[in-house]
Amino acid sequence: MNGVATASALNLANALRGAGIGDQAVLSVVAKTPRELFLDAALGHKAYENTALPIGQGQTISQPYIVAKMTELLLESKPKKVLEIGTGSGYQAAILAQLVDELCTVERIKSLQIQARQRLKRLDLHNVSFKYGDGWKGWANKGPFDAIMVTAAAASIPQDLLAQLGSQGVLIIPVGQETQQLLRVTRYGDDYRSETIEMVKFVPLVNGDLA
Repeated sequence: MNGVATASALNLANALRGAGIGDQAVLSVVAKTPRELFLDAALGHKAYENTALPIGQGQTISQPYIVAKMTELLLESKPKKVLEIGTGSGYQAAILAQLVDELCTVERIKSLQIQARQRLKRLDLHNVSFKYGDGWKGWANKGPFDAIMVTAAAASIPQDLLAQLGSQGVLIIPVGQETQQLLRVTRYGDDYRSETIEMVKFVPLVNGDLA
């Protein structure tokens, strides 16, 4: 993707820098990724506001700050092969795909998955594999992964995702229901070390029958 940063996108990247995002690669990708492409036309004028927005099916496109923060945390381990749980609009996938060698992404709502696939194709991002499935189960036959990012809040950490992490792999995941915490979990052999990053608010990670 050879996007050109617009003034609005540059302003957003500068706002994220001011909010504490320090990874220049992340800021650069945010500045050149057209967020309006991932929204209905009626919300296009809000594309570069630092806020979450609805994308239909009871889902949202995450606040740019949290997209950047989770991406920055994930990149600290220098992953090459990454699994995303919750493709949604495809915006987070578009950010990740420009920063890692291979991205696998799972979505349980078919209509969202179809739209996201079309958007990433328009952006000429071809290092992404898509799966329609239950995010709690991950994508076992594509693993192990250097890192996994979950873009919806799980009531507890899905054990299947922990199992699909490679050695020293990192899981970035919001956990909780009424109160949610963003966690970074690192695998060391059969041991897992968890650290709390900050309080967050995500839609729930649904477990079970597909939509």
